[in-house]
Amino acid sequence: MLKALYINIALLIFVTGNVLAQQPTFKGGAQALDDFLKAKIIYPEYSRQNCISGTIHVSFKVDKDGTVRDAKVQDGPGIDLDDEALRVIKLSSGQWVIPAGYNLATNIIQPIRFDPDAARCGPANIRDMQSAIASYKAQQELENAVTNYYINKYKGKADTTKEAIIINLKKQLGYDDDFITDVLSQANEKFKQGDKEGACRDWNFIRNIGSDKADNFIKKYCAPNP
Repeated sequence: MLKALYINIALLIFVTGNVLAQQPTFKGGAQALDDFLKAKIIYPEYSRQNCISGTIHVSFKVDKDGTVRDAKVQDGPGIDLDDEALRVIKLSSGQWVIPAGYNLATNIIQPIRFDPDAARCGPANIRDMQSAIASYKAQQELENAVTNYYINKYKGKADTTKEAIIINLKKQLGYDDDFITDVLSQANEKFKQGDKEGACRDWNFIRNIGSDKADNFIKKYCAPNP
């Protein structure tokens, strides 16, 4: 089951090279953007569990029809918060109103603030957050070892004598049934939002850590990996 989300969203848009009156606006205005982001953001599980807060700055451009392009994280901690901020900015594609004479090469920078549940997490502890962020980055190497093993196993190229090591890595990373259930819930929520790409990414991740619980979704909705 998806956990309750606690998110504050900074709505100030910085537009480099343009005056305020010439900037693109979200359809319906600032309140509509606020509502959109609050409805779409899914607080990433690792950061939620570890009470990590942060402001992510996403840079992007918009075309004449309001399509978002060239979206990237300009500033963030380099963890799952970055991925979620980038995902929701991409979801806003087509929702921007472009003023006459607007320079389409201009970068828009949208800050998005994430704050976890204060009742559960209490006051922010910078030292604990820094430690959790460092642990996340260190775990990426272990995660890559797990996913690479199963990707190769599905191709018939894995050294299966090492599977016991991979299973121990999965335990170390906490990739158990509860974790998979949370990722499935996250993927299903993204799919409901119309974000099939994000959902397929999560479903394929589940498959690539050795579980078949997302296989039916992948078969039905996701293009096969090359």
